[in-house]
Amino acid sequence: MLDDTDTRLLAALQKDAHLTAQELSEQLHMSASQAGRRRQRLEAEGIIQGYTARLDPVKLGLNVQGFVQVHLGTHGPDHSASFARLLATRAEIVSAWTMTGDADYLLRVYCDDLPSLNRLIHEVLLRHPAVSRVHSQIVMDQVKRDGPLPT
Repeated sequence: MLDDTDTRLLAALQKDAHLTAQELSEQLHMSASQAGRRRQRLEAEGIIQGYTARLDPVKLGLNVQGFVQVHLGTHGPDHSASFARLLATRAEIVSAWTMTGDADYLLRVYCDDLPSLNRLIHEVLLRHPAVSRVHSQIVMDQVKRDGPLPT
């Protein structure tokens, strides 16, 4: 169970993962060694799963962000595993979820341009034997950036 100090530590690290133990200690009002041990425990418990850098997709030439709903025509463990393997091979698919409702999967994709998105849909996704149809939505603007998890 997380205590108040753990949740404050997690909130601070979600804002700035580069905080040193000393900087954390100042925010949490404890010694640097205590703050460091708490961070290590949260890492060991898998609550902190890693640290990443947030990149600007447009500055990387990824001018199209989209969401793609994938509908399978054939269900079963073999088809699901095969489709999951396909998703893992495609760098432009940055996240994927299995869903309730009409669509089986929701994919978040970043592509260079619309022709690249079109190729991903028609030459990759629709060619998978289990996929019956896809529905894509192109992001016009992201009004709220991916934020920290509530703690």
